[in-house]
Amino acid sequence: MNALRSNAFMSNSSFTFSLPESIEAAVGAEIAAWRSADKIARIWAKDAGVWTSSGEEKWLGWLDIVDRELDDLEKYRALQADLADAGFEDILLMGMGGSSLCPEVLAMTFGVKNFHILDSTVPAQVKAIEEKLDLAKTLFIVASKSGSTLEPNCFKQYFFDRVSKISGDPGTQFIAITDPGSKMEAVAREDGFRHIIYGEPTVGGRFSALSPFGMTAAAAMGLDVARLLIGAKEMARSCRESDVSENPSALLGLILGVCHEHGRDKLTILTSPDIHDIGAWMEQLIAESTGKNGVAIIPVDREPAEPAVSYGVDRVFVHVTLADSQSNADLAELRASGHPVIEIVMNDRNDIGAEFFRWEFATAVAGSVMGINPFDQPDVESAKIEARKITEQYEVTGELPAETPFFEQDGIKLFTSEAYAARLREMVDEPDLDDYLSAHFSNTEDGDYFAVLGYVEMNDRNEDLLQSIRKRILESRLVATCLGFGPRFLHSTGQAYKGGANNGVFLQITSDDVVELPVPGQKYTFGVVKAAQARGDFQVLLDRGRRALRVHLGTDVAEGLRRLGSLRTV
Repeated sequence: MNALRSNAFMSNSSFTFSLPESIEAAVGAEIAAWRSADKIARIWAKDAGVWTSSGEEKWLGWLDIVDRELDDLEKYRALQADLADAGFEDILLMGMGGSSLCPEVLAMTFGVKNFHILDSTVPAQVKAIEEKLDLAKTLFIVASKSGSTLEPNCFKQYFFDRVSKISGDPGTQFIAITDPGSKMEAVAREDGFRHIIYGEPTVGGRFSALSPFGMTAAAAMGLDVARLLIGAKEMARSCRESDVSENPSALLGLILGVCHEHGRDKLTILTSPDIHDIGAWMEQLIAESTGKNGVAIIPVDREPAEPAVSYGVDRVFVHVTLADSQSNADLAELRASGHPVIEIVMNDRNDIGAEFFRWEFATAVAGSVMGINPFDQPDVESAKIEARKITEQYEVTGELPAETPFFEQDGIKLFTSEAYAARLREMVDEPDLDDYLSAHFSNTEDGDYFAVLGYVEMNDRNEDLLQSIRKRILESRLVATCLGFGPRFLHSTGQAYKGGANNGVFLQITSDDVVELPVPGQKYTFGVVKAAQARGDFQVLLDRGRRALRVHLGTDVAEGLRRLGSLRTV
């Protein structure tokens, strides 16, 4: 076994790591280079030259957002008092990506049962959320930086229309979190929203956890916003340390960047159950920031555990836990097998604010090592454009564009490009659903990852069934696996899938809708929006030459997923 190195920082939490000898040496060289170039000071001076000098300085407001938020705590105290007086029983936050993932993490981590998230256009999911609520006693938070994002606008239109039917003043049940001058601000003013809370235009969505997009949700939940921000401030202070070897966030970022250079580009996230949802937030931050220009760190969250010997040499592991919590991860075995292992132990749940800042800073540092701009997302827009084409055609014709599967059996249809369909046909002896799926799975190679992308309702049953499919692929192909629900992953890992290296194999799963819901003011429905997003996403994957297969189920999603899970995978 190679020599290993570890280090520790005790403040909000402990941070230790162990590295194979070759990576340890490369990290040491990178530390020296950063020290020589004074890069930590340059980051805090907002010097875009730390990255690619392509406008990064416009997106560095997250560096000092904590101080600005601490200076403006009164707005959160006033909000908490107002909501307490109003007596709302439930809160629904409607947003996508950075606007929804931090609030989701906070609600799950602190066990806030009456705080709900809607980040799906799947009609059954919208309906399931609605059925949990007493609409007359619910506060609706619309979170959208630009105010032009399709999904939050659809959500707002739907629920504003629903509340209008039972209230003469529906706006008093709505809050907008948006940037100044956005389309959402104009809508909120016109509709008489209870509050308009402004974001910081120089903070991008995935770096917005400690901005009003995260802290407004924290305040609405009744959390101690000051405590979250003070922990983040302590972490930010430690991130000013110019010696990278003593800077817990910068060192983490260098390790991730160097691991990527050594082919270890799959960041496998392990957590204790009580804070498991932090992985979903980390997924977006890391994938959308690093996945571009043909490179990516692929975050692997909530993957079923395998013996250490089953993992390839493309892995790096991070273990995030609460002190005194239980975790089933066998870190000793991972270290003994020569894998890089990073351990972070939080003292208590309130330290999650510190972790938000740690990972934002580390991701920015990793992006510098990788030679990319970590603050743009050039490939997210590509899927939006394709989806927009489809919805616009529907507005004109009243129909979705026709499509023809290359194979159909038992009500399950398969779609892909002509070239990839021909490749699969050459790999099967007899045309059969089982054989086609097996052929697709067998196209994975060493160093690849396999992503299951389900445009179906995100509920426990469907997640368990999709996880079982994921587990079979993991066990049979021994490659890193990912699971994402559409369309939410489009604002998260979707950037890396399209803009990163061509080492992903994709299984997109779509279905017919039993439930259909209108989008008020539009000809299209939520089902049409969901279908357009799925098709647009899939088309861009094909346009980028990805190995991608779309499986379309009927209306019985659970039965269709069970059918897929029963198929042979090798």
